[in-house]
Amino acid sequence: MNKNIKLAVAGAVLALSASANAGIIIPAGDWTLDVNGNVNAFANFIKADHASTTTITGGMALNKDATGEKNTQGINTGLLPSWLGFTGKTRQNDVDVEFTISMQPAVSSAGAAGDNSTNPLWRQNYVSFGDKSWGSIKLGKDIGIFASNAILNDMTLLGVGNAVGAATGSNGNTTHGGIGTGYIYAAWKGQIAYTTPNFNGFQATVGLTNPNQGLTGTQANNTAGNGIFQDRFGLEGQATYSFAGDALNGKVWVGGASYKVKQLAASSLYTESTSSVADLGANVNFGAVGLTGYYYTGEGVGTTVMFGNSHTTTGQKRDSDGGYLQATYTLPIKTKIGLAYGKSSLDLASGEATGSAFVKHNKRMTVGAYHPLTKHLNLVAEFNDIESEAHSNVKMEHTSISTGAILFF
Repeated sequence: MNKNIKLAVAGAVLALSASANAGIIIPAGDWTLDVNGNVNAFANFIKADHASTTTITGGMALNKDATGEKNTQGINTGLLPSWLGFTGKTRQNDVDVEFTISMQPAVSSAGAAGDNSTNPLWRQNYVSFGDKSWGSIKLGKDIGIFASNAILNDMTLLGVGNAVGAATGSNGNTTHGGIGTGYIYAAWKGQIAYTTPNFNGFQATVGLTNPNQGLTGTQANNTAGNGIFQDRFGLEGQATYSFAGDALNGKVWVGGASYKVKQLAASSLYTESTSSVADLGANVNFGAVGLTGYYYTGEGVGTTVMFGNSHTTTGQKRDSDGGYLQATYTLPIKTKIGLAYGKSSLDLASGEATGSAFVKHNKRMTVGAYHPLTKHLNLVAEFNDIESEAHSNVKMEHTSISTGAILFF
């Protein structure tokens, strides 16, 4: 099965058998083809607690709509998009060669007539080559290196988490999970990356990422007309140590990223700065218990998505940090229950008004149950509470109940 789908399953630490991690294997001459993926859908019931006039820039919590309606429903793909992947592997001239191409269709639709006008995404398109003696090189589009372990170990990856998207008429390719409420979105990026051999559990990856990831050059991520421009490669890296024993297994990791960015200030001059961020995390499993902890801190990277609300109109960087704690327990009936708490904070730059409408923090509390009905099919139920608070002390909050299923093949 596709490597990142395997990581998603393993990282979510749910009760799936090994056969559920295998795709449809097809021998084809010198190649072995793997057709793999998942299909998932969830019904989401959302209740907002604050008035429609409340707005928080960068807030993740929802408010009542323009008519004062507080209840919203939607049927959506969860945090992990539905997936159809094609992977080919071969070994030639003592080199392991692999390609992967995948697409991610959505359950939701943006069409007024309920048609299929929400286009599928193409999040993977890469080739890699290497050998266990010297490592591997990847060229193409894949999940970002920085913060990838944060999302791959989030239990809501096989569920919903923050159901933003479902609350806007089922419009959106995925929900947000714990993005913006505990970690920054790793995103899917054009990259050239090198991964070391596995040294008794230790492995590291470093890569150049494509400029303007998540940026448009006119993105008003601070105030109108003050977009962030990135005209140089980003640098991302991560080191991981994995361990396994009779009673204990898991991994720890550290990572970081650095980007040169320019901002179009009101004077029409470019203000250049370096945005940087670092993280660390651990996932430990013993018996039926699983524990995950994660923390990040950065300057000039914003919150939720990279560079969102990251700078002031004069180019000053805003500091941010956050993280999440998660505990899971597998019952004798194989149902995995979990509790998670996450928070992402954004500080104001020096001199900014303390009454700013910019988000001060987004918080999330998730209670989830994940039951393997078969070795491929999992039933999911979640409760989520999302809270946003601005530096002006304005608060927004919504709660949601989500239920559905995810099938891997």
